[in-house]
Amino acid sequence: MAPVAGTYDYDLAVIGGGSGGLACAKEAVNLGAKVTVLDYVTPSPQGTKWGLGGTCVNVGCIPKKLMHQAALLGESIHEAVAYGWEVPSLDAIKINWPALTEAVQNHIKSVNWVTRVDLREKKIDYVNGLGEFKDPHTLIATLKNGSKKEITAKNIVIAVGGRPHYPDIPGAVEYCISSDDIFSLGHPPGKTLVVGAGYIGLECAGFLNSLGYPATVLVRSVPLRGFDQQMAQAVTSEMEQKGVVFHNKCVPLSVEKLETGQLKARWQNTETQERGEDVFDTVLMATGRYALTKTLNLEAAGVTCVSNSGKIIAETEQTNVSNIYAVGDVLEGKPELTPVAIHAGRLLARRMFAGATQPMDYDNVATTVFTPLEYGCVGLSEETALARHGADKVEVYHAFYKPTEFFIPQRNIRNCYLKAVALREAPQRILGLHFVGPVAGEVIQGFAAAVKCGITMEQLMNTVGIHPTVAEEFTRLNITKRSGKDPNPASCCS
Repeated sequence: MAPVAGTYDYDLAVIGGGSGGLACAKEAVNLGAKVTVLDYVTPSPQGTKWGLGGTCVNVGCIPKKLMHQAALLGESIHEAVAYGWEVPSLDAIKINWPALTEAVQNHIKSVNWVTRVDLREKKIDYVNGLGEFKDPHTLIATLKNGSKKEITAKNIVIAVGGRPHYPDIPGAVEYCISSDDIFSLGHPPGKTLVVGAGYIGLECAGFLNSLGYPATVLVRSVPLRGFDQQMAQAVTSEMEQKGVVFHNKCVPLSVEKLETGQLKARWQNTETQERGEDVFDTVLMATGRYALTKTLNLEAAGVTCVSNSGKIIAETEQTNVSNIYAVGDVLEGKPELTPVAIHAGRLLARRMFAGATQPMDYDNVATTVFTPLEYGCVGLSEETALARHGADKVEVYHAFYKPTEFFIPQRNIRNCYLKAVALREAPQRILGLHFVGPVAGEVIQGFAAAVKCGITMEQLMNTVGIHPTVAEEFTRLNITKRSGKDPNPASCCS
């Protein structure tokens, strides 16, 4: 029997203690709701598990950025010599992998602790259990010891996120790791094969290679599918120049464990049908992620708006069952980004408990790929803009540039490139901004607000830049692709 209306244990139950779920829960409590959060981490195939906080904190953005920073610092030590620093024995500089992973994990555990304390202080009931539906208002939580706990709630938010997908090939699950495992790996990864060239694959290959662990990437279709492909090529070109090996149009066939403990990986080129193989210390699968909806027993709640991929189709976060909602990576066709889940979760709580009406705006969401040379973007890619508006109605301004910091150590500048994709008709509203270079995330964040406000090329060109910065290069854009003029810079200060 479903509970009688008005007799629920909670005003809101959230399934999933990640960024979106926690943001929604905390906002709901601030608005006077009684809230519970269910969270449980099923160990990865390699046995890795973690605490409260979701993917971003534990096995995503945070450890990824820390390892990216470690890689940048290692490169900076070598560059410091050109600036006059006396560094004894450059050849002896190497990463201590256990020290790095310990530092990263200590930070993550501190965040886990703060998150637990935050829930306690806000009087949000935390249940460390795997949640599933019994009916539209009832959840059953399976606790660590196997016992069951029944919870009723007026509203339920699904915020379970996703986990890495493993290709269906021999040896994948048995011998390979994923982004779930790399940040706490108990031994140096050594020579690594990364299967997949999305942003997770490229980021992992990038920092591993820069830390001194040779990296090879299998690219099934194109790198950074869904991103602007000219910028993606700049990113991979930089990685290749730093020593990352790419095998294009290749899919994995098998992974076999040798007597030495190493892994023999085999793959095939889907165009030429040629086969290749090599021996690696680690194989990391980065072939996409799947939504954790199968264990929710959605049928019992009557939730039917589920795509073939298992994601929930809900334009305004509300499912086909009026009291059941979804936020974050579990949603079909929405950006899988932490700040998106957080913002959507907060807005949803306000609509549920404060009579608000503002929906989440999923357009013009900025993001950054933390590869060795970072790529930040907001808005439409050049390909999407051309497809949507037509080539005769789109103007693309572009430029190569020279970061001041790169001159003395004579760093490669060939891939430092940016562009603005705009409507051709005056005042040329900007549809997308793209930047490959150092601190791309810091650069693109401010411009994202401007794009949200409808900035035009006229306004951008009339903005005075801060000199010398890489961000000012957007204000210096004046050459269009259509003109055919050389986009390389002539001078620094004039």
